[in-house]
Amino acid sequence: MAEKDIFDVTRDVVADGSLDEQGVDTILAAARKHSEEQPLTTKECSEIMSIVRDRTKGITFSELPMPLRILSILLIITGALGVAAGIMVLVPMISGDLIQRELGEITATTTLVIVLSAVCSFVSALLSFLVGVRLIKGLRGAASALINVNIAVTVVSLVCEFMLQGIGFSLLLNIAQIAAQVALSTYLNPSLVNESNLQSGLRKLDTEVHAKRGTLGLADPGEGYIRLDFFNLFWIFMVGCVVGLVVELIFHMVVIEPGVYQDRAGLLWGPFSPIYGIGGVLMTIALNRFKDRNIIFIFIVCTIIGGAFEYFVSWFMEVSFGATAWDYSDQFLGDIFGGRTCLLYASMFGVLGTVWIKLLLPVFLKFFNLIPWKWRYSVTLVCASFMLVNCVMTLQALDNWGARKAGHIPAPGVEQFYAENFNDEVMANRFQTMEITPEKSVRK
Repeated sequence: MAEKDIFDVTRDVVADGSLDEQGVDTILAAARKHSEEQPLTTKECSEIMSIVRDRTKGITFSELPMPLRILSILLIITGALGVAAGIMVLVPMISGDLIQRELGEITATTTLVIVLSAVCSFVSALLSFLVGVRLIKGLRGAASALINVNIAVTVVSLVCEFMLQGIGFSLLLNIAQIAAQVALSTYLNPSLVNESNLQSGLRKLDTEVHAKRGTLGLADPGEGYIRLDFFNLFWIFMVGCVVGLVVELIFHMVVIEPGVYQDRAGLLWGPFSPIYGIGGVLMTIALNRFKDRNIIFIFIVCTIIGGAFEYFVSWFMEVSFGATAWDYSDQFLGDIFGGRTCLLYASMFGVLGTVWIKLLLPVFLKFFNLIPWKWRYSVTLVCASFMLVNCVMTLQALDNWGARKAGHIPAPGVEQFYAENFNDEVMANRFQTMEITPEKSVRK
C-alpha cells in the first residue's frame, strides 16, 4: 500500500471533525518526514491549515465564551448606531453644507482628510455590525476576515485623526479599537488552541528545515526571490534606515557642503532614516518577482517608487506638523511637484534601489541568516518593539513641537513630558534639516 502523503494524513486526523493534541503531533510528524525530502512550501502549509479548518466543526453562538457573546451583541448595537450616525454626517458633508456651516473656509487638503476620516468611521461601524452578525451565526472565519479589514480601515482613520487633531482622546480610542480587534482576530483565527499549536509547529519546522539547508529567507519556487514575511521585511527596513542615512550623510559632506557634518536622522534615537527603510521595503515587495529583469527596468521602477514615496512623506509631514525637511523647487522638475521631489533625487532612489535589488539583497540574506534560527524571532521582537516605540515617540515629539511653535501652551501630562524632555532646542538639534511652519499644517 502506498504511503499516505501529508494531506491524506491531515484529512484522516480531522475526519471526525475535531483536532486534539495527538492529532497535532501526528500531522507535525508527517510534515517532518515530508520535509526530509523536500521542505513544505508556504502554499502547502496553508493547504494543511485549510483542510483542518474546513473539516473541523464550526462554533455555534452558544459555544462561544460569554464575553464573546456579549461582544457580538454590543458590536451589532454599536455598529448599527455608528452606521446611522455616519449617514447623518456624510449626507450633509457630501452636499457641502456641513463643512461650509461648521468649518468655514478650509483648504482642499483639510477637506479631503475630514471626508476620509468620516468615511473610515462609517465603514468601520458597518464592518463592526457585520462582524457581530457573523459571530452570532458562528462564522468565525468570516468574522476574522472582516476584522482584519476593519483593522486596516481603523489605521487609516487613526492617521486622519492624528493629522486633524494631533494626540487626543479620539486617537486613543482608535488605538484601543485596533488592539481589541487584533486580540479578537487572534482568538478567532485560529480560535482553537490546537489549531494555533499546529500552525506554530509548522512555522517552526519550516524555519528549522530551511536553516539546515541554507535556504532560510528564500521564497518558494515561483514565488519570487525572497520570502515576504515579517522577519525579512523588518530587517530590510532596518538595513535601509541605516544604509540610506549613511549614504545621505556622505553625499551631504562631499557634494552639498564639503566637510560639514549635519545630523540627518529621522527618528529620536539611533542612526535611522525611516524614509529609506520604508522605500527599501516597498521596492523589495514590488520587484521581488522581477529581480532578474534588466537593470533599466529595475531602475525605472525604483525611481517611480522612490519619488512617489518621497512626495507622500513630504506632504504628510507638512499637513500633519507644518514641517518641511527638504525643498527641491530649485532642482530640475522640482517645481512641478511643489519641491517635494525632483528628477535628480528620484533617480538617486532608482540607483540605490537597483544596487539593493541586484547586488545587496543576496548579501542581506546571508548576513541575517547568521542569526541562530532559534533566536531570530526573539531578537526581531525586541528590535521591532524598540523601533515601534522610537517611531511613535518621534511622531508625538514632532506633534508637540509643532503645537508649541503655534503658540500652544503644553498641558500637564504627555504634552508637558515632551516639552521638558524634547524641547524646541533638543528637537532643532536632532532634526537639523527640518523647519516647522504651523500655518502649513491642517491644524491651525
